[in-house]
Amino acid sequence: MSVVLSVLPLPPSERADYWQSIVSDTLVPMDVTLHEREPATGTITVDTLGPLQISVVEAGPARVSRHAPLISRGGAEYMTITLQHQGTGRLTQDGRQALVRPGTFTCSDAGRPYGREQPENFRFTSVRVPKDVLAVTDTELRAITGTVFDSRCGTSGVVAGHLERLADQAAGFDPYTGRQLAMTAVDLLTVLVRERQGLLNPHASEVARGMLARIKEYILRHLADPGLSPEMIAGAHHMSVRYVHKIFEAEGTTVSRWIHRERLERCRRELSRQSRSAPTVSAVAQRWGFVNPSHFSRSFRTAYGMSPRDWLSGTRGV
Repeated sequence: MSVVLSVLPLPPSERADYWQSIVSDTLVPMDVTLHEREPATGTITVDTLGPLQISVVEAGPARVSRHAPLISRGGAEYMTITLQHQGTGRLTQDGRQALVRPGTFTCSDAGRPYGREQPENFRFTSVRVPKDVLAVTDTELRAITGTVFDSRCGTSGVVAGHLERLADQAAGFDPYTGRQLAMTAVDLLTVLVRERQGLLNPHASEVARGMLARIKEYILRHLADPGLSPEMIAGAHHMSVRYVHKIFEAEGTTVSRWIHRERLERCRRELSRQSRSAPTVSAVAQRWGFVNPSHFSRSFRTAYGMSPRDWLSGTRGV
């Protein structure tokens, strides 16, 4: 269920202070400098999907900044992806400056100082991500801060498209579906960081890298389907099975191995979750597309060095 915070119900004279407080309380602690004495608008609509907080922000001209004292107050564990829908802006971080326009997005690390200038009325979607769920280091994250990404093409277009769909439909997802789609977003962001770091195959064309990211998004959305196969993937993307295999070869793997690895990782995460009503090992395996319990158990032991039941007992402290 969405939470909506707005200055509109308040008298104009009280809006500035309230806006500054809800920005810091909702996003991360930061200084807010308004470019209008009495804000005519200011609304934040917030949804939570798994580890992600998705906030649609609409307001008038302002500048926000984050420096050491504010970082010490909290929020350093997050990074933020900001998808610009209306108005122009400028993000400064790590010695770089990104000029932001509608149809682009930026990434900022709340663990280091940054500033964002919005000189005109704006609307953007802010996606706050805990850095510890990304399979990248803080050093690798620096490759994407203070830079601008195009929301319309390549890997960045896949990331933006997925995040925009999440934001548009967030209020309608049940908690389980929301969490799984949020983890898909996390995986796509990891792909983006690795690409910017040059950790993806540098010989693959931009078209192939973009297609690879789109296929990975599709796979991650269909991991639970035991019928997921190269043929199903190829048909959904109007390409040959041979081409699907070819673009995964550039990653040094096969499509079947990648699906298998991602399914195992989802099972590991779910079995690691502390919960009184945690599902059984067989239920988790079936949920992520494993139809043969013995095959799942052997695969899990090969990947993680112990059986699923031993893993489950260890994470629950039994």
